[in-house]
Amino acid sequence: MAVSPAVTTLCENPNEVFLDAAKLLLTYADNILRLKQVPNEEKYRSIRIGNPTFSTKLLPIKGAVECLFEMGFEEAETHLVFPRSASVEQLKIIRESIAAERDQRLRGGQPAQPTAQATVASAPESSAAAAAATTSSQPVTTPPPAPSQPTSLESSMSFFVTLQSNFQHVMLYENPELQQKARSSIPHQQLTSAAEDKLNEAKKADPECKLGFEDFLVLELLRWFKQDFFSWVDSLPCSRCGGKTQNSSSLSPTADDLRWGAQRVENHYCQSCKLSTRFPRYNNPEKLLETRRGRCGEWANCFTMCCRAMGLEARYIWDSTDHVWTEIYSVAQRRWLHCDSCENTCDKPLLYEVGWGKKLAYILAFSKDQVVDVTWRYSCKHPEVLSRRTKVQEAWLLHTINGLNASRQQSLSPDKKKVLTERLLVELVEFISPKKPKPGELGGRNSGSLAWRIARGETRGADEGSSTQPTAFVFTPTEKEKSDRLLHVRYNAAKDQYCRVSNNSEIIHSWDQCVWTKESVFRKVENDWQMVYIARTEGSSKGKISWKFDFAPAGLKIKSVSVMASSQTFHSGKVCWHSQAGQITTEFPGDGNTQSIQSLCGSSEFIVVAGLSGGEGETSWQHSQLFRQSLKQTEESSFEILIHLEDA
Repeated sequence: MAVSPAVTTLCENPNEVFLDAAKLLLTYADNILRLKQVPNEEKYRSIRIGNPTFSTKLLPIKGAVECLFEMGFEEAETHLVFPRSASVEQLKIIRESIAAERDQRLRGGQPAQPTAQATVASAPESSAAAAAATTSSQPVTTPPPAPSQPTSLESSMSFFVTLQSNFQHVMLYENPELQQKARSSIPHQQLTSAAEDKLNEAKKADPECKLGFEDFLVLELLRWFKQDFFSWVDSLPCSRCGGKTQNSSSLSPTADDLRWGAQRVENHYCQSCKLSTRFPRYNNPEKLLETRRGRCGEWANCFTMCCRAMGLEARYIWDSTDHVWTEIYSVAQRRWLHCDSCENTCDKPLLYEVGWGKKLAYILAFSKDQVVDVTWRYSCKHPEVLSRRTKVQEAWLLHTINGLNASRQQSLSPDKKKVLTERLLVELVEFISPKKPKPGELGGRNSGSLAWRIARGETRGADEGSSTQPTAFVFTPTEKEKSDRLLHVRYNAAKDQYCRVSNNSEIIHSWDQCVWTKESVFRKVENDWQMVYIARTEGSSKGKISWKFDFAPAGLKIKSVSVMASSQTFHSGKVCWHSQAGQITTEFPGDGNTQSIQSLCGSSEFIVVAGLSGGEGETSWQHSQLFRQSLKQTEESSFEILIHLEDA
């Protein structure tokens, strides 16, 4: 019998802990199997996350919730649910693995499943366990000493200041006078009416719609804030001539700047007038309601203020890789929703890691009642994120957050504390549950100038001044491809279509529909010569096109890769093909022959890139071509990639 990763992890727990968890897991599994005899007992299909038995005896146990996911249970708001479409046979396999291990231990034998000599729980697991264990504890005024201190006192103190300052800052949003000032700036009747109309339309289209009024109000507020209220600033126009300025250096803040939290003042200098225009980076939401401009810090700060003014439960999200945004609690959906006012985006938490290419480490949520480490909501690559969390030790971070929360929550009523605990439990299960990117999370950043996006590394390979158009398609394995451990794609230039051979020969029309990025390239059809190819746009000195493959969300890695690419050059035209996985770049020829790329083996993602350049005269753009093919060659592929996969 194949060893289940979740069961293997469960077996790493001490004997008594394992036996208690196994007993409960087997009960849940047997309840599902019992549905054959008692088909109407639908209650057996769901497990309430807030149930004391689940939250205290399973949630804190390493590998336990993962076993439920492997059985086929899925996260559904406040419950884990076993769908009717789930495989009962898969559930039986996991159940039998747990039962076999339990029986072995009860007979006094050694653990049957292989275990590592020294194991460390992943951060989502350890955070879940520790948080679940502390949710019922009484708040204390002074937390006890941390169980383990970070190696760098300076690093830990810096992190603590960040935690404390953000936790204090969000209390500004609770000021009744400031909320009233924000409401006076918001067309709340207009937004409310629009939200009600959208909700009614949704209910007509889907009578079982589970969304609520507040969900649509958030969307309307996001739209209004980006389109009508706030503006993005790269550099301010010159205060004298109105021309362009450059952010050249910093200026000293005035007393008034400091009053509104502007510790930093940018110097936007006009070369023509030799004049400086001051741009204080205000951190006070009251001032931002007046200035209505800034970058992501100002946007998230003011938007969170507006959300609280509209009566929405909101928290401010801080990302250690230099971005901030907002989360809104959806009462109807019983979960926190990611909201980025800069992007007018809602509920696309993988946007930053998958779409922008950010290397995430720490993401923390701050509300008036608590701090929560929400990093795991925003990643589908937890091991990679964990490897980057080196600034402070996990135990220290958890202890510090618990101490801040205990202090802040002392005055809360028991009912309010219970609500916070139940919400936290739901979040912890969400953090552990597997994630897959949605199509809307794959796009590059669209706020700010191209230069700003390039400077922050959030366009996925764009170059300043280029005409990059990130189409941002990513090849990720379908269920069939995961099962077959194979991804096979062909492109035919004459038909202008991709054939995804490994997915029942699925046809995808148009060359750019499966492209990750494209720069100054287009598909040229020569009707007189009956030829077709991809070339640089006329007048451009270079062009580039790339395709991306990502297997990490499916838990797979590359076993082998073969690539066949055809390109043709004339005069001094050049075409350079290469693959890239992390820091490893491998060049290969575009001669129409199949190439095996050994350097990609073991990687979980890679990009294939073709660069076009060179040529002579006014027609130089035609002197480097990809996939040149006769329009009559409808059966021949001009580009083909064959990837064999294995478990990561």
